Amino acid sequence: MSAGPSFSAPVGTRDVLPGEAARWERLIATFAGLIERAGYGLLHTPLFEDLGVFQRLGEGTDVVRKEMYDFEDKGGRRVALRPEGTASVTRAYAQHRPQVNPWKIWYLTPAFRYERPQAGRYRQHHQVGVEALGSPDPDLDVEVIALGHEYLAALGLRRVTLLFNSLGTPADRVAYIDLLRGWLTDRLGDLDPDDRARVETNPMRVLDSKRAATRDATADAPRITDHLSPDAARHFERVLEGLRALEIDVVLEPRLVRGLDYYNHSLFEFTSDVLDTAQAAVLGGGRYDGLVEALGGPPTPGVGFGSGIERVLLACDAEGVFDVPEPSVDVFVVDVTGGDAARDLTVELRRTGIAADRAFDARSMRAQMKAADRSGAALALIVGPKEAAGGQVTVRDLRGHDHRPDDAQTTIARDQVAVRVNELLAAARPTSPSGADPATEER
Repeated sequence: MSAGPSFSAPVGTRDVLPGEAARWERLIATFAGLIERAGYGLLHTPLFEDLGVFQRLGEGTDVVRKEMYDFEDKGGRRVALRPEGTASVTRAYAQHRPQVNPWKIWYLTPAFRYERPQAGRYRQHHQVGVEALGSPDPDLDVEVIALGHEYLAALGLRRVTLLFNSLGTPADRVAYIDLLRGWLTDRLGDLDPDDRARVETNPMRVLDSKRAATRDATADAPRITDHLSPDAARHFERVLEGLRALEIDVVLEPRLVRGLDYYNHSLFEFTSDVLDTAQAAVLGGGRYDGLVEALGGPPTPGVGFGSGIERVLLACDAEGVFDVPEPSVDVFVVDVTGGDAARDLTVELRRTGIAADRAFDARSMRAQMKAADRSGAALALIVGPKEAAGGQVTVRDLRGHDHRPDDAQTTIARDQVAVRVNELLAAARPTSPSGADPATEER
């Protein structure tokens, strides 16, 4: 009989196995704890939406023109897999009209883009992000940027830079695009050939090009911050004032325009200097005051950011931060009497909050002790014929927490296992210099 076909994860996707997934869990918990302290609630939206939701991102963007996974479903509806998080949040706002201002949301989502897989960016990648809808206050921009800054700092990242720009009001942007298009048209021959077509369709993206010829040709291009209306200039200065007050260093970057058309006013990006310059962004966002209206809702200002998990963890690896210990259990039950004791003890211990595991398949004592050592458990609970007959359990210290040979192994009554094991684990747990349990000490 021939073997069946061999399958692998699709190109541009990957499996996140348990050891690495534990790191993801900790990252998400770090993000959620920080964000929820600022009053943001978790929102889940569908993985796919009507294609029109994402077309509102801007017909001239690569995301819409070339990168979306869109298809016709069995009901004849044109739908698309989510390429980013903001559009679905604003669609949810337009649909449900929450009676709270601002509506403060965070999300965790896979995102799909059909593009060449890159370091930290896959065809299915994963994002955490926040959105705050309902207020035009520039202090809300400051709050969102500060949350991004605190999140990266909480992971231990230090070699990141906050880049900041303003796109002004929609009217400012239209006027600037006309000015920039004319300026670029006069220098068309100096641009990289791959950027020339964008002069007509999306001239601001020419400024964002990473191609050397284009960057040289646009070094002295007009800056939108020199052409802001009075209201936009006040918004810009208020945000900068807030960042300075919070002691968040910021670099003004006139080339920062990003790839989506819905932004106005504040635009920001945190980049890492330990990553390749073409893929250095670890978090980015901005203000988008017209997107809810474009999706059928009332005029509603909004501001937010998204951050790719894979890219952030690459930066953590490069800086040598945010390690996660190998997963382990507290107790491993070794049972050579048929398995009943291991079955019952592991469930009993877990019900009291102790992480417990066991071996299966009636393995030998030697094999089970090897499994206990590999598990990372602090203690092994051993049940052999002698223990079973006497209603007892032998407890063996696997990690040398107590170096006295006579205390490396002890016998306890079967009906006292949960109580005694909790006591032994508490005694073995390291404490801070102050004597406080590090699990409960304030961070």
